Amino acid sequence: MIIGFTGRIAAGKETIKSFLVDKGFEYIETSEVLREELNRRRMEITRKNMQDLGDELRKKQGPGILMKLLLEKADSKKNYIFDSLRNAGEVDFLRKNVKDFILIAVDAPRELRFKRILQRGKASDPKTWDTFLEVDNRDYFDPHNPHGQQVKQCIEKADYLIINDGSLEEIKKKIEKIYGEIKNLRT
Repeated sequence: MIIGFTGRIAAGKETIKSFLVDKGFEYIETSEVLREELNRRRMEITRKNMQDLGDELRKKQGPGILMKLLLEKADSKKNYIFDSLRNAGEVDFLRKNVKDFILIAVDAPRELRFKRILQRGKASDPKTWDTFLEVDNRDYFDPHNPHGQQVKQCIEKADYLIINDGSLEEIKKKIEKIYGEIKNLRT
């Protein structure tokens, strides 16, 4: 089984990831493939460079290329989390090529997500509100780039949507409920 994650920046996918890893899922991040390629090209690893590279690869090799590369890393006998689907073609590719594929979308209000970004302090995260809005808007949907970021469309294609605007306990209850439903689908 593969559970894909999509969602806006700092929506809270990390908590859900931890829950599923505890249930035996292996974790593979889309940015892992992008970082490897940027290193190969001797380019700086930044959010923008990863987005631009993802756009380039989808344009040259098709919208499902990043998921194809993740599948090549996966062992068919294991359960995986694929994080972060950002283009609707990636969702479509997995739906077509993976029998047990579930997509979970995570979202939260903008102000809360920006607060989380400032708290987590990742080097690649935007540091100002204006920069955050720029990154968030590009990530959510770029109408001028069919090979680019389409988190909005991925969220619309999700099997489950989690609004992560409450406490840690609330998000854990939401993912436990979803996990119970997923387990029931498989039996």
